[in-house]
Formats: sequence, structure tokens, C-alpha cells
Amino acid sequence: MSTTATAVVPLTIQDAEALVDAARRAAQEAGVTVAVTVVDAGGHLLAFRRDDRAVLIAGETSTRKAYTALQLDSATADLVDAVQPGGLFHTLPTALDRPLLFIAGGVPVHRDGRLIGAVGVGGGAPGQDHGFATAAVEALGR
Repeated sequence: MSTTATAVVPLTIQDAEALVDAARRAAQEAGVTVAVTVVDAGGHLLAFRRDDRAVLIAGETSTRKAYTALQLDSATADLVDAVQPGGLFHTLPTALDRPLLFIAGGVPVHRDGRLIGAVGVGGGAPGQDHGFATAAVEALGR
């Protein structure tokens, strides 16, 4: 029985820029100004872009959404109920040094079944942000 693991290509700067472009394109088509953040598997910033007219807080929310999606390997849209009183992660938002954000708009990025990073979008309504981030990840997979 072999225990050799197959190497997975990490998220590259070209991938990160493609994610930003695809998310921004989806947002522009919807008439929404956003900020987009891409982090690698270690949670390090690979790419960031905030539209000129996006609300200033969009930059912070997009970054926190990306980091949250990465740390929990789940779309933030799927985690909203988990932080409500009585939820599985109720105390998690305050348990870590780096703040998490449980609002839709963060989506993990996988390659060959392995987590390689995440994208976060802020600036639109939560459902819109989730759609823009999902569109970006789907575009990268093509």
C-alpha cells in the first residue's frame, strides 16, 4: 500500500487575478460595486481589489469572508445559522485573534479535491456577494 500523496498545484497569482476579475465582472453585470479578496491556503493575501464607488467597509468584509471560508472550508453562506445562539459555532467569532465573518460572500477554492484558498466578496447584499464569489470559483474551474 502506497502512502505517496499527489501534489496539488497551489493557488497562483494568475488564479487569484482571474478570481478577482470574474467576481468583479459578475458584480458589474448586476450593477453592484464590490471589493474582492483572494487568500491562499495559508490565509495570506494574494489579490485584492475594491471598486472606486464600493462602500469602504467592503474591503474589510471581503477579506474576513475569504479568511472565514478558508478556515472552515465552507461557504460563509452555509455558516450563518451555526453562529446563532445555540449553534455549533456560536462562540467562534470571538474565540480567535483574527476576526471571522459569518455573512454570505466567502467561498473556498479547491483543486483536485484539496483546499487551496478562498475568495471573499463584499459590497452587495449577502446573497449577491455569495453569487459573485461562486461565479468566480466556477469560472476558475473551467
